Amino acid sequence: MKKVNVSILDDLKVAPGGQSIGIQLQTLGVLVVGHHLVNGEEGKVSPGEEADIEVGDVILEINGKEVKKMDDVKPIVKEAGKTGDPLDLVIKRGKDKHETTLHPVKNNTDGEYQIGLYIRDSAAGIGTMTFYEPDSKKYGALGHVISDMDTKKPIEIMDGSIVNSTITSIQKGNNGSPGEKQATFSTTDKKLGNITKNSPFGVFGVLEEAIDNGIQDKALPIALSHEVKEGPAQIYTVVEGEKVEAFDVEVINSAPQKYPATKGMIVQVTDKELLDKTGGIVQGMSGSPIIQDGKVIGAVTHVFVNDSTSGYGVHIEWMMQEAGIDIYKTEEQAS
Repeated sequence: MKKVNVSILDDLKVAPGGQSIGIQLQTLGVLVVGHHLVNGEEGKVSPGEEADIEVGDVILEINGKEVKKMDDVKPIVKEAGKTGDPLDLVIKRGKDKHETTLHPVKNNTDGEYQIGLYIRDSAAGIGTMTFYEPDSKKYGALGHVISDMDTKKPIEIMDGSIVNSTITSIQKGNNGSPGEKQATFSTTDKKLGNITKNSPFGVFGVLEEAIDNGIQDKALPIALSHEVKEGPAQIYTVVEGEKVEAFDVEVINSAPQKYPATKGMIVQVTDKELLDKTGGIVQGMSGSPIIQDGKVIGAVTHVFVNDSTSGYGVHIEWMMQEAGIDIYKTEEQAS
């Protein structure tokens, strides 16, 4: 018989975040976010709908040509209109790929050929940096997946980047109506890092260089899920400008998890200053690192709609695993 104990690598430490970040995603292919009718000679039709293309589908290829952005689509449709040829599409629906044929229709209003689909090739939003590993510069942020605002489905990304973001105001939350950080960032700002993964545990990639949160310049050890205790903790987040501050919270409940899972703990904001400014947990706070007893234990991920002071957190070990950071050592004991 062998007994295997799992523990953290002795010298493993991460730099906690708390910085507000702007997130820019480029979708894999072109995302279908809606249908529209084209006013053709035979009445109003949606060629996309007739081709059995659904909202949430991703267009990967048209007539054998790879489609990476919206600008790739129009010239192909225009050419098909001239020749009268149909379009052969490869679409991705969930994990499956399908082929379909679409016949563009000439719009009587402007004479242009159209496919009757609303499409998108990018998305943007704000969130909070959770951590980065000083040696590899691998980072994790947000603590939950980014979904398209129309399809409500997770966005499959081709690439993406993160930049600095400035909090301009707070829309205060109350029970039944979550609040929100209002922020600005520019797509031309200096890139902090790339985005290589958008998963249920957040967004992940590699930083261009080390970043400082201004309140904790030393890397901290982490706690595995079974080491997290109910009781006092702090979160790092920005409520004004770009200044990261520490605020008091209480870990109300923490579930030891043997396998990666979201919503591993429940946290409640107890800090009077934060409650006065935000009403508790607000949108844009997702990814704010949770610190307990000098260790990074996780990140804030969701607010409870009926109690804006409280919400879910995800354990740090699952975010680090998603980031591709090896955190475990195993000790075998013979018996």
